Amino acid sequence: MSTTTVASTPAPNQGMRRNGKQWHQPKAAFRPTAGLTSYEKRQRERLAQQEMKTKEKEMKEEKEAVRQRRIQGIKDKRAAKEEKERYDKMAEKMHRKRVERLKRREKRNKLLKS
Repeated sequence: MSTTTVASTPAPNQGMRRNGKQWHQPKAAFRPTAGLTSYEKRQRERLAQQEMKTKEKEMKEEKEAVRQRRIQGIKDKRAAKEEKERYDKMAEKMHRKRVERLKRREKRNKLLKS
């Protein structure tokens, strides 16, 4: 007999639902012990989750470091450009040699401060 095939396939139509909400999927019975797992299995899952989180954190930190390097490069480039413009503006008013002397003096002061 084919009782196993009949029992394993659910009936396609079970009639009208009592509350009248035919558009809802029929729910399975509540089984409180269905999700219980062994302690070892939970530990393995926890360990795998922890490893995944550390890997994600490393990847995020690496990505952020690349981003910060790019931002710092842009800032340095802008600062150099502003400084060059400032010296060019000074060169219009003063002699070239004096501007170069001021540059050297400012570089010395910057090195002393840091």
